[in-house]
Amino acid sequence: MTQPAVVRPLLEIRDLTVFHGQLRALSGISLEVQPGAVEAIIGANGAGKSTLLRTIAGLHHPSQGSVLLDGEDVTRTRPARRARAGIAMVPEGRRLFPSLTVEENLRVGASYARRGPWSIDSVYDLFGWMRERRRQKAAQLSGGEQQAVAIGRALVANPRVLLLDELSLGLAPVVVERIYTTLPQLLAAGLTVLLVEQDVGQALQVASRVHCLLEGRTTLTGLPSQLTREQVEAAYFGLRGATTGGVGHGVA
Repeated sequence: MTQPAVVRPLLEIRDLTVFHGQLRALSGISLEVQPGAVEAIIGANGAGKSTLLRTIAGLHHPSQGSVLLDGEDVTRTRPARRARAGIAMVPEGRRLFPSLTVEENLRVGASYARRGPWSIDSVYDLFGWMRERRRQKAAQLSGGEQQAVAIGRALVANPRVLLLDELSLGLAPVVVERIYTTLPQLLAAGLTVLLVEQDVGQALQVASRVHCLLEGRTTLTGLPSQLTREQVEAAYFGLRGATTGGVGHGVA
């Protein structure tokens, strides 16, 4: 019989350890993200979630371990080259240029663009309000509107992997829901997503897999459908009783 083809992970993190000065921010983190999947990283403040994304994007340098994009080791590759290879990040706090217009902020992302379906016009189509307000300064937008522009700035680079750091931070629930409704369209366009989120309920709702961090270590990983609320809470807060749901690691 013909053996089924093995799908290689698009993004691999192998035994990643990162320090901030003397503080160990990540300790031996490993995970795989399959093409077209949404891998959600959950955990409390200080768990190491943003450090993980920033390391994948090349903004932090690991003392140990490696980052692979489609089988290629990019651990020592500069951030700009990673962006051109297909890794784009929407950072926590959005980090727009407040004095630039909506369109000027999008053009910043386009400077790293690969060939692909996303352009400034297609971002305007995704966020229906944006085209009419493209000349408005980013500083004049609401938090949800700024988050949409930050997502658009990443999309116009036509990434293969989209890193989303705390999409819901500081936003009203109705705004968060509106932003998350764009996720299926992003996946349909061929994106793979690595999502950091403190809103556990939202993360479990959209994720293909969940990976929980606590103090820089893995405490739980598995399929959302196979994880109980008690398991997630135990892993999130470091309580006894966290176990895997499906394939993955147990309590670290």
